[in-house]
Amino acid sequence: MREETRICKCVTPGRGYTLPTPSWLEPMAILPGRRLGPYEILSAIGAGGMGEVYKARDTRLDRIVAIKVLPTHLADRPELRGRFEREAKTIASLNHPHICTLYDTGHQDDIDFLVMEYIEGETLAQRLVKGALPIQQVLQYSIEISDALDKAHRKGVTHRDLKPGNIMLTKSGTKLLDFGLAKLKQEAAPVTPVSQLPTMQNAITSEGTILGTLQYMAPEQVEAKDVDARTDIFAFGTVVYEMATGRKAFEGKTSASVMAKILEVDPPSMASLQPMTPPALDRVVKKCLSKEPDDRWHAAKDLCDELKWIAEGSSQAGLPPAILDRRMSRELVAWSVLAAAIIAALALGAVHMLQTPKPGLPLQAVVPPPKDHNFYGSYFALSPDGRKIAFVASDILTGTRTLWARSLDSTTAQPLAGTEGALGLFWSPDSKFIGFIATTGQGRELKKIDAGGGPVITLAGDVGGAVRGTWGADGMIVLSRGAPEGLSQVSSNGGPVSLLTRLDTTHGEGQHRWVFFLPDGRHLLFEVDIADPAHGGMAYETRVLDLKTMKQSVLLRADSNAEYANGYLLYIQQANLVAQPFDVSSLTLSGDPVPVAQQVLVTSIAMGAFSASPSGLLAFEGGSGANSQLVWYTRDGKELGQVGSPGLYTMPSLSPDGTKATVSLAQGNKRDIWVFELARSIATRVTVDGMGGNYPVWSGDGTRVIYSGIERGAGIYSKPPSGLGSSELVEQVALGGPTSMGTRAVPNSISPDGKFLVYMNFVNGVSPRLWVHPFTPEKAGAKDYPMLGTNFAEAHAQFSPDGHWLAYMSIETGRQEIYVVPFPSLSSKLQISTTGGVQPRWRRDGKEIYYIAPDGKMMAVAVGVSGNSLKPDTPKTLFQTRIVTVVSGYHQYDVTTDGQKFLINSNVDRDPEPITLYANWTEGLKK
Repeated sequence: MREETRICKCVTPGRGYTLPTPSWLEPMAILPGRRLGPYEILSAIGAGGMGEVYKARDTRLDRIVAIKVLPTHLADRPELRGRFEREAKTIASLNHPHICTLYDTGHQDDIDFLVMEYIEGETLAQRLVKGALPIQQVLQYSIEISDALDKAHRKGVTHRDLKPGNIMLTKSGTKLLDFGLAKLKQEAAPVTPVSQLPTMQNAITSEGTILGTLQYMAPEQVEAKDVDARTDIFAFGTVVYEMATGRKAFEGKTSASVMAKILEVDPPSMASLQPMTPPALDRVVKKCLSKEPDDRWHAAKDLCDELKWIAEGSSQAGLPPAILDRRMSRELVAWSVLAAAIIAALALGAVHMLQTPKPGLPLQAVVPPPKDHNFYGSYFALSPDGRKIAFVASDILTGTRTLWARSLDSTTAQPLAGTEGALGLFWSPDSKFIGFIATTGQGRELKKIDAGGGPVITLAGDVGGAVRGTWGADGMIVLSRGAPEGLSQVSSNGGPVSLLTRLDTTHGEGQHRWVFFLPDGRHLLFEVDIADPAHGGMAYETRVLDLKTMKQSVLLRADSNAEYANGYLLYIQQANLVAQPFDVSSLTLSGDPVPVAQQVLVTSIAMGAFSASPSGLLAFEGGSGANSQLVWYTRDGKELGQVGSPGLYTMPSLSPDGTKATVSLAQGNKRDIWVFELARSIATRVTVDGMGGNYPVWSGDGTRVIYSGIERGAGIYSKPPSGLGSSELVEQVALGGPTSMGTRAVPNSISPDGKFLVYMNFVNGVSPRLWVHPFTPEKAGAKDYPMLGTNFAEAHAQFSPDGHWLAYMSIETGRQEIYVVPFPSLSSKLQISTTGGVQPRWRRDGKEIYYIAPDGKMMAVAVGVSGNSLKPDTPKTLFQTRIVTVVSGYHQYDVTTDGQKFLINSNVDRDPEPITLYANWTEGLKK
């Protein structure tokens, strides 16, 4: 198979994208430092059917450009070279913001080359690996691409190879690549008979009488007939279809089967694959994909105008019929302003326009994450006055979390010093302070900081497993504890933490969380996890708590937390952010929930990515939340391949024989244990009873998977990796536990002889300590016991292959370090890491210990055994990882028996999802 060359470099955080070089392409091997005219070659980018591409510097204008060098099979033919020069002049006239600009052409030392705009971003093809795009992005990109096609077609230039691989996604929108060059290639390419076309694997590009990438070709291209602008429109339809559904319009196992579908079969409607697709968009794409060119849109301008009309009325276009009927009378002029506002905000960063929007007009703009950062989970909140937004962002390299604040009349956000380790955040009622939870060496602490920056004030030193809070007008802060005891409260001036609610375990309550004060300050919204085996294991009830009487009442069941604003209760159902009328005086819901936004992120712990301000401003974040990919790396950091698809993974662990790997995977609001068969990348779900599971580890003989679950109450369970049969309870986690605040158990490691399990016992819902569970018959009935008995957080325990040593992490020095102790005697202790470390792993021969440094580097320490003593060497850096959240309490990688390959839960290379700001959102709900 052959891949077309891109006139650019695709830059994603941490690495560049290199194009494969076809075996039939004669290499030029232009070395860095060489000049082609005034252009100094800096580095090679890649190669493809139209030549090699280099990053270069224009020494005259001191700007970075991309140089495309034509291969000799094109450049050696004088008639093609002349043809190319004439076409290049036409292409250079395509001055359009969504077309990659051609700056110059040149000829030197028998080398013909193009000088193109240098673009940073990722291709649409790369983005589509992660699935369908949100409908707003589909419309935005479709409008931009069709407008670019219109510009080209008016100049008499057809693309002929429009496909996701030739569309770049940048911060400013889309860029079309390789415009018009396919025509030149057609003149020079060798003819490939249809009978010799390859079996389908990925997107096929075949040259000759059939030109282009097969899945995106029009019928006339398949039949080697003349092509024109309508051919581009067919290809455009296939691209929009794939953006909206995540599937190619024409698929098959062989080239012949794909061609047959292109010629004879209409693809399924987009609405049948993606129900929220606007019907008008489905109609537009269907017309693009007409078999006869005369039946398609005749001009890209008509197509672009139709798409703009759909975007202007997108609130109606994506709604169910019952809701649509109520709102079709809305004036389209308001949505024209909205579309203009989106474009203006994206282009100019004019977010401040949302601060004082014209009454009655819904307006949207986006807030991107800071440079080299991603938004962390759904931790963001609008200030009550609607003038600022605060959020937690994590460094893409180290995973360090920091609190940021941004005034909406500014184009940049500012980090707030001293807020490292931030998690949940919330505003004071007067919008002057931000309260937040921070993970420190001593556990989780409640803190506050002035919204403009300044000293950080600790309000409570240990708030258990709290991850979010709400600040009442009377100075009470209520926290969702995240532990078996329910909600807690503390003064905004600091002081002791006291319980506010307790779980009713007799009725299957799991946690009380996601608190939110209603305007009267007396009533509180919060969520309750309840056991619901009949509907998938867990359900989430939204309740109202009367702080005067302490009575609770159930409002509804939803997929996320709920917030109140402007007469509505906001919550998420089936990935849609919806609003339902809510009377705060009677505490009753009325009417039907109305969609506000589609594909809004909700985490695996049922926390929705949205925030509302009484000022009429709404913020939400889209996306599936899939943030990681299991990736194989060599010892020097070279990527070898991937396991499975991107997802919300944690705790990858290799089986003792190295043929399988367990992971915990979040889907919707539940986590399950899965086992990958590595040779075929086939996954089997282990926890199949609807109750879910987390934190898997293997038994020493590989016949069982040990995990945390709730099948018969909170505890540690084991099950065969096949998922067949019933689970066995290993250790019951009593709600009372060793302290009055409850416990949670996370398996870490089983001794090779199968006699002991070491697990993390979370006291007060946080601050883990290492505990030991004896399996041995002679200790039947023996109670679990704390292993080290210290007052410091301990985690990440790992038995050595012979079972005589245990590596673990402790914060006894004030930072996370790796230690080794003999087991079970615990007679001595050795510090392994020197400048911080987490997640130790042993090589299976016991000769090396690996760990992750604070900056995300994979470290290795050679160890030798002399008698009963262990002798560690100096830590050495192996490679920089892209491991997910290095500060996590759980292992995010494993290593093969010989220490030569690492399976790492790695951050996904993707453009971070922005936060969308939506002003006057309630106007879009009215008739």
